[in-house]
Amino acid sequence: MSLWLQSLGAHVTGFSRSVPTEPSLYSLARVGEGMDTLEGDVRSPQQVAAATTATRPEIVLHLAAQSLVRRSFAEPRSTYETNVIGTVNLLDAVRNSDEVRVVVNVTSDKCYENHDWEHGYREEDPLGGHDPYSSSKACAELVTAAFRRSFFASPDGPRLASARAGNVIGGGDWGEDRLLPDVMRAALADEPVRVRNPNSVRPWQHVLNPLSGYLVLAQELHASAEHADAWNFGPPEEDARTVGWIVERIAQLWPGELTWTLDDGSHPHEARYLKLDSSRARSRLGWHPPVALEEALASILGWYRGMLDGADMRAVTLEQIAALARAGADAGGRTPDAGGRKADERRELNER
Repeated sequence: MSLWLQSLGAHVTGFSRSVPTEPSLYSLARVGEGMDTLEGDVRSPQQVAAATTATRPEIVLHLAAQSLVRRSFAEPRSTYETNVIGTVNLLDAVRNSDEVRVVVNVTSDKCYENHDWEHGYREEDPLGGHDPYSSSKACAELVTAAFRRSFFASPDGPRLASARAGNVIGGGDWGEDRLLPDVMRAALADEPVRVRNPNSVRPWQHVLNPLSGYLVLAQELHASAEHADAWNFGPPEEDARTVGWIVERIAQLWPGELTWTLDDGSHPHEARYLKLDSSRARSRLGWHPPVALEEALASILGWYRGMLDGADMRAVTLEQIAALARAGADAGGRTPDAGGRKADERRELNER
């Protein structure tokens, strides 16, 4: 998101407690070179308020989170503090700001009460969550709706929307207990991948898909308060694949040998089936996912091969953003644009 905004000419400020992994996309792609950075913790209302006051953002993209389901079982309090109280702190800071025009709060497709339905979840379906992470994201949605009704109802005030997406994949992801990072770590180490639930179905999508949705939504919110609502950004139905299919397809594309074994140990509960219905975003925002799953997997493996070859990963990542966005636009999709405004007229607070 930070790199894409930079390529569009936005003035970007990132607010983050720390870089969470080593290695990281942030370091390898030198993301901080083209933006302002503030170190802080969304759990601190004083730090969030100070960042908002100092940067005077016009558009706030709230992505800060404890984003790992399995970690939420080990650290439930921290998960709720970050995902719920962090959201309250951010929206309270916006409430007391005269500069903010738009807020997009990114939650998760796991905010829905999961019944293992085979049809996609729609924005009006009940919220819930079996695990602390999913529950915390449902809570963040309730917080967002309450602030929208209580403080942001005026058409002249900040416009607040939430965005729901999940199972995002892309080059440079080193997160723990996530399928693609686990697969790439195993491939790079020439070891077999341990897979927990090969038959589970997930709505896999390249990271640019939901990011394009968030940016298009921000543009539409800036133009009209009617888009202050909840939005799903998911892939086409044919890209909802099993975990086992993803691993096998990567094994076919990876130049070296890649095998997998079943991790049959004891694991926390995970939903078997999960899909999103994104028809609202497609019909009302004119958005559709620009990157198909096959393109996504090819670009991811290209990213890691570039890293192995010692390429300039900032350049590689920016080139992939431009190429994939261009391909999506050529296919008739809508992608974010700079809107013809000078860079010094745009200010973005992008919370990593």
